[in-house]
Amino acid sequence: MSELNKDVLATLGELADEPIESTGPTGDFVYVDISSIDRETKKISDPKSLTLSQAPSRAKQVLKTGDVLVSMTRPNLNAVALVPEQLDGAIGSTGFHVLRSRWLSPGFLLALVQTQNFIDAMSSVVQGALYPAVRPRDIAAYAFSFETPVQQTRIVAKLEELLSDLDAGVAELKAAQKKFGQYRQSLLKAAVEGALTADWRAQHPPTETGAQLLQRILTERRTRWETKQLARFKEQGKTPPKDWQKKYPEPVQPVTTALPELPEGWAWASVEQLGHVQLGRQRSPSKVGKAHPTPYIRAANITEGGVELKDVLEMEFSETEKETFALKVGDVLLTEASGSPEHVGRPAIWRQIEGLYCFQNTVLRFSPDGIGSEYAFYSFLAMQRLGVFSKLSGGVGINHLSAGKFSKLPVPLPPVEEQQALIETIKESFSRCEDQLAFNALALKQSTAQRQNILRAAFAGQLVPQDPNDEPASVLLERIRAERAAQAAMHKSRVAANGGRKTRHEN
Repeated sequence: MSELNKDVLATLGELADEPIESTGPTGDFVYVDISSIDRETKKISDPKSLTLSQAPSRAKQVLKTGDVLVSMTRPNLNAVALVPEQLDGAIGSTGFHVLRSRWLSPGFLLALVQTQNFIDAMSSVVQGALYPAVRPRDIAAYAFSFETPVQQTRIVAKLEELLSDLDAGVAELKAAQKKFGQYRQSLLKAAVEGALTADWRAQHPPTETGAQLLQRILTERRTRWETKQLARFKEQGKTPPKDWQKKYPEPVQPVTTALPELPEGWAWASVEQLGHVQLGRQRSPSKVGKAHPTPYIRAANITEGGVELKDVLEMEFSETEKETFALKVGDVLLTEASGSPEHVGRPAIWRQIEGLYCFQNTVLRFSPDGIGSEYAFYSFLAMQRLGVFSKLSGGVGINHLSAGKFSKLPVPLPPVEEQQALIETIKESFSRCEDQLAFNALALKQSTAQRQNILRAAFAGQLVPQDPNDEPASVLLERIRAERAAQAAMHKSRVAANGGRKTRHEN
């Protein structure tokens, strides 16, 4: 705060007091609600063009260029914005408190309501738990250091200079984050197409090709099935019937007619040929709240960082169900259902975790048979990121990836040694990405803190010096208050002269 204006405090209510017309639309209109605000850029990024018949009940406030909109809902999120010239005459939601003033410049007001001091003050007076909001009078009561219009202009100019540089840096950091996401997707695509390990493959001829590996997997699987069947016949004291081997459930073969050509030594296999696919048990209200519940994993527990155990639900599983649905180390879990197609099929590996956990029918389990869990994980991650799963998961409201469709999907199968080389390359590249993303996240956090430091300095009178030739803010504020008092007295006289009734204009 400048010395000339020290302790010159005013409230938004006594300065941002120009009336806001609340007649609503009279025809087709542009509507600005809270969802229209980009909280990061503090701009109106998504106004909606509506017809009069589509007007929501909250569409009341007629906006003007330079209005500052402050969302009264969840003030901690700081959804604030300035109405640009092209939205002059748009209709704003009554969920906004609209700030408009003859004595406060729009840029000054917008900066003021972005300060941490304002955010904290509003967050401390919220009403309601499910729909936390502040009241117009809470915003009107906010006190701040008043500056004259000419000083406001200097402050805004300095803020624009400093914050534009900061915003440019933030934009670069966010662009880099987006590029890292694209890079990881490209990396996964190169992995499943064989380009990622092309140089490695040229120097390491396989001892067993992908086709030979697939045949070995299928042969060993059939041998295990036959051994198990013979043991069952023996236990039951029965002689194996004629052609009993023909009852072996052959895994589905992939349809490869429209698939791209794989590198030499690779082969196409179906998901079912490489492991066992199983859908979890359906959640039943009758199984919840029992004396001996079992924790189970659902789609919400499967995140990009792995399986999240902080919010695991429980229900009763019978002993037989526990044997069927108990998770085992190395299982690859995938989200079977999601509200967003791009999140369907998100994979995670079940690691060594103490205790018994089962899984619900919003989760698919893939138990690898002949390939490693990590190769399966990265193959499925590539499918998810490249949109393979989303194309199969169409639905209304909730998108699903059925076990049947998933089982038939083709998977590129390189030799075992190349699988390991591929995994190591992906891990190393992803690790470098994570390090850079962590650095970017820290830089963004520091930028946010720096932004608040600049705003704090601006409203503490430390950003630009006060011109001693300016009219003191205290003198101007007294004149404003006197003018408002005179207007209030005139209003009271008119009401009294009208028999205590307000005029239609005053209503």
